[in-house]
Amino acid sequence: MKRTFTYSITAEDEGTDVGSYLRKLGYSRHILVHLKKTQNGILVNGQWAYVRTVLREGDVLSVYLAPEDSSPNIRPVYMPLSIVYEDEDILIVHKEADTPIHPSLNNYDNTLANGIAYYYQQQGETFVYRCINRLDRDTTGLLIIAKHMLSAAVLSQMMLNRQIHRTYRAVVSGIPPEEGTIDAPIARKEGSAIERQIDFHSGERAVTHFRRIASVVTDTGDSYSLVELQLDTGRTHQIRVHMKYLGYPLIGDYLYNPDYRKIKRQALHSYRLEFEHPVTRQRLTFTDDIPEDMKRILTASSY
Repeated sequence: MKRTFTYSITAEDEGTDVGSYLRKLGYSRHILVHLKKTQNGILVNGQWAYVRTVLREGDVLSVYLAPEDSSPNIRPVYMPLSIVYEDEDILIVHKEADTPIHPSLNNYDNTLANGIAYYYQQQGETFVYRCINRLDRDTTGLLIIAKHMLSAAVLSQMMLNRQIHRTYRAVVSGIPPEEGTIDAPIARKEGSAIERQIDFHSGERAVTHFRRIASVVTDTGDSYSLVELQLDTGRTHQIRVHMKYLGYPLIGDYLYNPDYRKIKRQALHSYRLEFEHPVTRQRLTFTDDIPEDMKRILTASSY
């Protein structure tokens, strides 16, 4: 998608070259190379400029991100989208269960990426799919999509710096403590390409904070709890592995607790996202209530 940005140079940035100025704003090396190849990609006071052009107080710097070709391996396919927020730079969507986020083996046209490609095709826009936070196929909730290379670069760096705060809600088996922190390293399980396990010898550090919100005990004596979780790290299957390790696995989890009596998928939901807008730097917070299949498990509780 095309996008134009305009910056007014202040005394603070007097003597800074264009490249250094833009790198401070989150422009990656890849973007700067793209701008060099783009006609009128960089203008200073309306005149074509180099990344090494020195800026003066009062200059007006304009940057033009030209539209890119759409992602070649993502076929536009109609699907209903639940859009939570959209502007020129980002798209926040609610992902349903049983929806992969991008194409993979045997999943070529049933993914969220296909649906978003179709959404923009209908608007006459090219679109490169850039998903910032990842969710498993059966995890529901909030996802951030970057609409161009600058928002993608800034948000990706924010993910690395743990500046995008992610809060999940899950339904687990049993009644865990009111709150706590799980600090246990995670590694791939030997002999499996998918499954993970706690491994204190060769695992990577993983930290999850949890808080019990509500609990219910059924007539048969089974107990379930709604738990809120925040991640300090982002290991594969982190919440699922950590809660099993604690003794309160997510219900419906085909890998770590295949109990499908109450739900046919892992009961995990991306509930809240908090981060700075990649361009305006405005603080943003989005929340997304847990879906009905998770609520039904807790009908005897209040949350």
